[in-house]
Amino acid sequence: MKVIKTELEGCLIIRPTVFEDSRGYFFESHNTNHFNKALGQNVSFVQDNQSFSTRGVIRALHYQKGDNAQAKLIHVLNGVILDVAVDLRPHSKTYGEYFSVELSSENKKQLFVPRGFAHGFSVLSDTAEVLYKCDNYYNKESEGGIIYNDVTLNIDWKVSPEEIKVSEKDLILPTLKEILV
Repeated sequence: MKVIKTELEGCLIIRPTVFEDSRGYFFESHNTNHFNKALGQNVSFVQDNQSFSTRGVIRALHYQKGDNAQAKLIHVLNGVILDVAVDLRPHSKTYGEYFSVELSSENKKQLFVPRGFAHGFSVLSDTAEVLYKCDNYYNKESEGGIIYNDVTLNIDWKVSPEEIKVSEKDLILPTLKEILV
């Protein structure tokens, strides 16, 4: 496994070691011992979430607050997504900035998003199945989010405006400036 640092401290791209031959491929998508050693910290995942989405879907920028904050490890089982993380840690030098990366079933990259970040993705292929591990349980009272088309962030989701599909819940999320107040 190779760990690649991003511009946002703690937000990391994970490239697993893939073994390919005439039969196909094999790789460990997660090994707690190897993962923690590579990160230099102990992360214990307690919940797996899986989603299926069609082209143009934006699952907007969600996060959990306080003691219920979650670190996530995102992996694409089928298709291609643009994965986005926004740094919401008040004392971080990259506070309010975002990072994006294409994750796909072909490139097998994973993105580790530490606690204190908002996370979302857009679907760039006809369909996509996404699996993400969380190090804390979901808590409805602690959830928050940022509107996908926030002008301060100005994220290019890599889908045309007429293709964009966003849930009603995500369409009424606040802006970054509103949550930072």
